[in-house]
Amino acid sequence: MNVVSDGLSWIRRTSSPVRAVAWVAALLLLAADASAADPMDWPSWRGPEQNGVSRETGLPTEWDFEGTNLLWKSTDLATRSTPIVLNGKLYTLARSYPETTKEGEKVICADAATGKILWENKFNVFLSDVPAERVAWGAVVGDPETGHIYAMGVCGYFQCIDGETGKTLWSRSLSEEFGLLSTYGGRTNTPVVYEDLVLISAVMTNWGELSVPAHRFIAFDKKSGVVRWFNGTSLRPDDTTYSTPFLGVVGGEATMVFGSGDGRLWGFQPRTGKPQWSYHLSLRGLNGSPLLKDDVVYAGQSEENPDDSSMGATAAVKALGSVGDVTKTAGLWRNKKQMVGKSSPLVIDDRVYAFDDGNILYVLDAKTGEEIGRPVRLTGSIMRASPVYADGRIYACTTSAWHVIEPNDKGAKVAHRLRFPNGEEIHGSIAVSHGKLYLPTIEAMYCIGLKDAKPAATERPAPPKEADLADKTPAQVQVVPAELLTKPGAQTQFQVKLYNAKGQLLGDATDAKFSVAAGGEIDAAGNFTAASEPNHVGTYVTVEAAGLQGKARVRIVPPLPWAFDFNATAVDTPNPVSGVLEGEPPITWIGARYRHKIRNVNGDNAMVKVTTIPKGTRSQSWMGPTDLHDYTVQAEVKGAGAPGRMPDAGLIAQRYTFDLMGNAQQLQIRSWTAQLQNRFAVNLPFAWEPGVTYVLKFRAETDGEKAHLKGKCWKKGEAEPAEWMITGTDEVGNLNGSPGLFGNASVAEVTYDNITVTPNQ
Repeated sequence: MNVVSDGLSWIRRTSSPVRAVAWVAALLLLAADASAADPMDWPSWRGPEQNGVSRETGLPTEWDFEGTNLLWKSTDLATRSTPIVLNGKLYTLARSYPETTKEGEKVICADAATGKILWENKFNVFLSDVPAERVAWGAVVGDPETGHIYAMGVCGYFQCIDGETGKTLWSRSLSEEFGLLSTYGGRTNTPVVYEDLVLISAVMTNWGELSVPAHRFIAFDKKSGVVRWFNGTSLRPDDTTYSTPFLGVVGGEATMVFGSGDGRLWGFQPRTGKPQWSYHLSLRGLNGSPLLKDDVVYAGQSEENPDDSSMGATAAVKALGSVGDVTKTAGLWRNKKQMVGKSSPLVIDDRVYAFDDGNILYVLDAKTGEEIGRPVRLTGSIMRASPVYADGRIYACTTSAWHVIEPNDKGAKVAHRLRFPNGEEIHGSIAVSHGKLYLPTIEAMYCIGLKDAKPAATERPAPPKEADLADKTPAQVQVVPAELLTKPGAQTQFQVKLYNAKGQLLGDATDAKFSVAAGGEIDAAGNFTAASEPNHVGTYVTVEAAGLQGKARVRIVPPLPWAFDFNATAVDTPNPVSGVLEGEPPITWIGARYRHKIRNVNGDNAMVKVTTIPKGTRSQSWMGPTDLHDYTVQAEVKGAGAPGRMPDAGLIAQRYTFDLMGNAQQLQIRSWTAQLQNRFAVNLPFAWEPGVTYVLKFRAETDGEKAHLKGKCWKKGEAEPAEWMITGTDEVGNLNGSPGLFGNASVAEVTYDNITVTPNQ
C-alpha cells in the first residue's frame, strides 16, 4: 500500500475541506518521516552513521572510463569536496567560475540519478588568503528532518539553504562576527547537525575575554541561526584544523568527539558545549575525524608526538568514565610512526583500517593495535580522502587512483584499481547512496553503479542509546542567544534552558532572574532593551535560575557615524615584558584585543598593532554589523621600522581591503588576497616613509551587483587630495560587510588613530 498516493486519491474524492487539510498535514508528516528514515541516503560526508560505513549491497567491484559501470560523468560537478545525497539530490561545494574574474564558491544541487544541475547557490570569497585550488575544502551536511543544507565556505561564510530551491534561509559571516581565521592553508571545517542544532568550528578570535585565539565551536539553532552556545579548547593553538566531530553516546551520555587545533582529542556535551575530557595525541592540530565505537575513540595524526620526537600515531582511547585530562589514564594503545593524519580511519568488526598520508594501509587489531598482516601499498603517493566500507569491501582513493580493497584473514588485498589521468586529483571521499557510488575529482563527478540494479541494504545496527532522563536536578544554565550583536533601543527576548549534569534538557527555567551589567535594561520576562545612547558597549546578561548562574554576551553597536580616538581609554596596565603602560581597544571589536594595545604615543593615545604576540601579527579585525554598505572608513596610520622592513596598514570596507603596503611601496585595493590576478585587485605605487603619519581614506559604493571602491592617502598635516588616487570596480561585488582594520606587524609595529566610519553622502 502506498499511503501517500492512496491518500492523495482520497483527497481528490472528498468533499470535506477540513478533512482534506487534515489529510494534507498528515501526508506531509509521513513524507518527512519517510525521508528522515531513508537508510540509503548519505546526508553527511562520512555517511548516516558518521563512520564511512554503508549497509548497501549489490555495489560494483570495478569500473573504467570507457563506460563499464559508469552511469554518468559531470564536469559541472567537479570539486575537491565530498558530496552528500539526500532526498534524491546530490549536494556539494565547488569552485564557482574558476580561473575567471568572477571566481568564488558555490553550493550545487544535482539530480542524483542523472547528474543534471537543479540549482546553484553562488557566493564570493572575501578577506581570505585561501588559494583558489583549495576552495570547497569542507563539505555540506543535510538535515533529514527539514531538508535544509548547511555549508561553510573557505572564508567563513556559513549558510542554511533550502534543499529544494537553493534559497539562503539564514547566514552568518563567521570571520566578521566571530573572528574565524581563514588562512592560506585553506583548512575548513564541516558542519554537523544534532537534534535542533547545527554545529561548526574554526580557530577564532573574538571580543572581550574570548579575544585570544582558540579552536571554538558555535552551536546555532538550525532553523533560526540563533547562537545557543559558544565554547572552545586550549588557547593559542598551533594549527587550524578540519576534524569533523563524531556525535554519539558514551556510557549513556551524549557526547561530541573531535580533534582540536591544540593537538588533543576532546569530548564535549553537544547540547551545552561543556567539556567532558581531553587526550593529548599530537603537538600540532588534529585533522582526521575520530570514530567512536563501543565507548572507544579511534584516531590518528601525522605530526610530532607529545612525549618524544617521533612523528605520527594511530591510537585508541577509552572514553567511558573519562573526565578532565585523561592522557595518562585513558589510552588503550598507540602505534607511533603511523602517519595517519589526513584520512579518517574505518573500524569494522574488530579491526581498524588506517590509511597513512602516503599510500599505506595498516590493518590493526581494534583491541590491541597490533598489525594484522603486512601493510598494503596503494597506487599513488598522497591520500587525503577517507575510505568507505560497503558490501564487504573498502573503497579508497589516493589523490591519483581508485582502489577496491577486500579484507581477508591475513589483512587485506587490493582487488581492483584505476589510475586517473595526470592532474585529475581526488581530495574528497566517496558517497554511497541507492546503489550508486559518487566519486569527486577536481575535474568531474563520477556516478558508478550496476546498470538496472535494484538498490538494497541490510538493516542498520541500532546506535547506543542515551540514558533515560532520570536525573532531573538542574546543573547547567543556558542563556539564549548566547552571543548577540544589537543596536541602541533594540529589543531582544532571552530564553533560559536548564540541563542536568549529563547535558540532558530539563526544560525552560520558570524562576529565572535576569540582570544586565551595562548598556540597557532587562525585565523579569527576559526582554532586553538596549540603551538608546549611541555608545559602543560590551556587556553581559546574567541569569540566576535553580540556584545556578548563566551568562550571555552582548555587543551594542550604534548606527553610523562612528569615531574612535582612544583618548578616553585607560592606559594603566604595564606590559609584562617591556613595562610600557597599555590599555585595550574597544571591547566590541572582533579580533582586535590581544593583537593590539592602546598606548600613549607622543602625548596622545593611539592603537598599536604589536609585534610581540606569538601569532596574529598579520591579521584583520572588525567593528560592527555585517549588513552595512555604502560607507567610508578613514584613519591615521604610522609604520615603524626602516626601508625594506616596514609593516602594512589597511582599512576594511564592505569586505574589501585598502592596504598601504610598506615593503611593496604601493597602495592596493583587494578582496580575495590569494586571487589578485584573476579575481579583483587594483595597485598604485606609493612611497611610504617610516615614522611618518599618513591619512588613509577608503570608500565603498554599491551599484546593482557591482561595487565601486575608491581610496586616497596623504601625509597628515597636508591638504587632502581633491581626487581619489586609486579606484576600481568589482563586477561581482561584495554588497555589504563590516568596517574593519588590516595590519601586518610581522617586522614592525603599526599605529592607528582617529578612526572614523561615515555613511556616504
